Amino acid sequence: MTEKHAETKPWRDPIVAEVREVREALFAEAGHDVHEFCRRLREREEASGHPVVRARHEPKAEPVGKP
Repeated sequence: MTEKHAETKPWRDPIVAEVREVREALFAEAGHDVHEFCRRLREREEASGHPVVRARHEPKAEPVGKP
């Protein structure tokens, strides 16, 4: 076939794109410092008034049968 196929762009999910744009803006506001970014997210989370579920950290079990 000599007919050229039109190049297609991959589908872009607008919701995912918006989430990524907001994340990048928040990360830039934190000076691209991951620790500051996470601190600010936790602060916003607490201020939101929504219930926050924290993962319970349970100690790892000791290996059985190995000294």
